Amino acid sequence: MRVLPCGDAALLVEAGDAALGVYAALLARRPPGVVDLVPAANTVLVRFEPSTAPARAELTRLLESVEPAPVTAAVGELVTVEVKYDGADLEEVAARTGLGVDGVVEAHASADYVVAFSGFAPGFGYLTGLDPRLRLPRKETPRTRVPAGSVGVAGEFTGVYPRSSPGGWHLLGRTTVPLWDADRDPPALLRPGARVRFEPVGALPEATVDIPEPPPPPRGGIEVVRCGPLGTVQDRGRPGFAALGVTRSGAADAPAAALANRLVGNAEDAACLELTLGSTTLAFREPARVAVTGAPCDLARDDRGEAMSSPFVVPAGGRLTVGVPDTGLRTYVAVRGGLAVPQTLGSRSTDVLSGLGPAPLSPGTVLPIGNDHSGPPPAVDVAPVRPPATGDLVVRVIPGPRADWCTPQALATLLTAKFAVTAESNRVGVRLEGPRLDRARHEEMPSEGMVPGAIQVPPAGQPVVFLADHPVTGGYPVIAVVSTKDLPILAQARPGQAISFRAQRAAAR
Repeated sequence: MRVLPCGDAALLVEAGDAALGVYAALLARRPPGVVDLVPAANTVLVRFEPSTAPARAELTRLLESVEPAPVTAAVGELVTVEVKYDGADLEEVAARTGLGVDGVVEAHASADYVVAFSGFAPGFGYLTGLDPRLRLPRKETPRTRVPAGSVGVAGEFTGVYPRSSPGGWHLLGRTTVPLWDADRDPPALLRPGARVRFEPVGALPEATVDIPEPPPPPRGGIEVVRCGPLGTVQDRGRPGFAALGVTRSGAADAPAAALANRLVGNAEDAACLELTLGSTTLAFREPARVAVTGAPCDLARDDRGEAMSSPFVVPAGGRLTVGVPDTGLRTYVAVRGGLAVPQTLGSRSTDVLSGLGPAPLSPGTVLPIGNDHSGPPPAVDVAPVRPPATGDLVVRVIPGPRADWCTPQALATLLTAKFAVTAESNRVGVRLEGPRLDRARHEEMPSEGMVPGAIQVPPAGQPVVFLADHPVTGGYPVIAVVSTKDLPILAQARPGQAISFRAQRAAAR
């Protein structure tokens, strides 16, 4: 096995066919400081907390010495999924494989499958064991919407879409089996290591959906009167669920969110608001101590101006208006006690990619205020904070783990040229425009775990840098990974700003 650096807080274990066994072994005896394990087709991503994990060299040696557990040790109970084989691509697959419709159904339903890994969406399991005759490349033009419950094949995998989403798999049929339920323990039906069989049926039972009684609207709290392009609730996110296809999420500029919470006496991981390009008005139904950090904006408490990074009190009936920032992109609003919206998998964060957590803000949204704070507010008038840069940005990166999939010139170009942030950037990733980064290998790369700051190189050669709501796994090579300390710089980068990347060696810890 090879262990490759993947930024300053992760290692990628190349294990080939033994990936599931390595994942099972690490799951049984998790090394200290490891916060997430992400099994994939041929690799296991090991994310760790540098302050509590062994030194990088020691952790690397430990991972190199892992004995893969027998596959049976990773296998759970058999999951049977009833499928009505009437998919939109069934006849096309029948013609391309020469098996005919009945032959495709028999080949697909007679195999025994194992969930190798999850990714793409919460609860989406990549199942191995597909009959080689059914192995077709992904569709050249993906569908913009694949219905939830669709059963498809792509490459060496088969799988079931747990929710409606875009997708390029060939659809053979559909099921109504509930694949994902955030209130279930565990929430994913198809977990890594599970055995799966598909059972053909002539008709499917209707899907049962429990619609909970809506909670009564809070009497107090904060009402959103006006909101800019994107406003969400964020905290430290939900680590530990990547193996089920759930990324951590959380505040894109974590230090700015933590500062806002500290200024009002909250724990750093309390839920607050993340506002993209400001333009938000909040009506307070109860008095609250407030602090605003991140991208600097004009602030008005009713008719009175307020300062950034300086706590103040908004009375009951008062309004806070957050303007458009002159520099930076994301502004954070914390209230003493935190925002008490419901938790999903232990977090109040909105994940825009997976759809977990509270919906993005809209006029009329009412946010309850909690009473969970860490002590009296600090005696601080103004916290001196350097505002986000207005000119060109410099971001440190650690080369790898798939720099060898790109030409040597591509890495040299990444580390010397300038790239512009495009308007298509969001919480999932920063899309860049600049010199083309050429790939040395052009075949489809097996999906493997991703981290925040991963710089992917798609076939077009224009890099994409993953942010807080990145997918758990990806199929494009990662030429470099942004230093964890420099992720806030990217989180505040505005469309049109230029970014230069500079090499940084991975720290010993």
